[in-house]
Amino acid sequence: METVTKKENKIVFSAEIDESLANAIRRYVYHIPVLAVDEVEISRNDSPLYDETVAHRVGLIPLKQKNKKEGTIKLSSKKEGFVYSGEFEGDFDIVYDKIPITLLNKGQEIEMKATVKPGIGKEHSKFLPGFIVYREASEITTDKEVAEKLKQIFPNIEIKSKGNKMIIMDNKEREVSDVCEGIAEKEKKEIDVKPTGELIVAVESFGQMESKDIFKKAVDNLKKELEEIPKKLK
Repeated sequence: METVTKKENKIVFSAEIDESLANAIRRYVYHIPVLAVDEVEISRNDSPLYDETVAHRVGLIPLKQKNKKEGTIKLSSKKEGFVYSGEFEGDFDIVYDKIPITLLNKGQEIEMKATVKPGIGKEHSKFLPGFIVYREASEITTDKEVAEKLKQIFPNIEIKSKGNKMIIMDNKEREVSDVCEGIAEKEKKEIDVKPTGELIVAVESFGQMESKDIFKKAVDNLKKELEEIPKKLK
């Protein structure tokens, strides 16, 4: 495995693993326990949004994970302007404090209490900690003219010379094969795209936990399920 790029809430790496295994790991992100708002009790809402809409927005706010299994967060606001997620107070902290919930005019109020509990993405998307996507890396053989035009769009692309042909490695975070094919078609040039057998895997977090932890927990959950198969077959 080799890291391609690493950002605050996203990691991209290359790995020589079977596509079916990568897909299984991707699906088991939906089995990672995450804390999220489960119920919202709105005692006052003078904003233009219906209670159901406000509750839906609150339910999707990412929360920082703590050892505490359950709890509540509360919000009470009378100020004119946007009401943001950071105004919630209680047992759990908010990951992003500038998520707009609703808008209040002068003299309007909103007051609510939200119950937090653990769950998994298989039950509801609000319990998802992030997602995993992957694609197969490829080796593109084309003319120099196509490679030069592609280089203008993707300055950091890896290009090698091979006789009168150019070899372009599509093994980075951004996929370039489609763009390269488009340029070749427009310029009426030949192009040959061959898969390398290597996968480019991107893991992005919604903020509740680190990207690398999402991948590790998904793998651990998959292992546990596989260990149960022989027991159930007996």
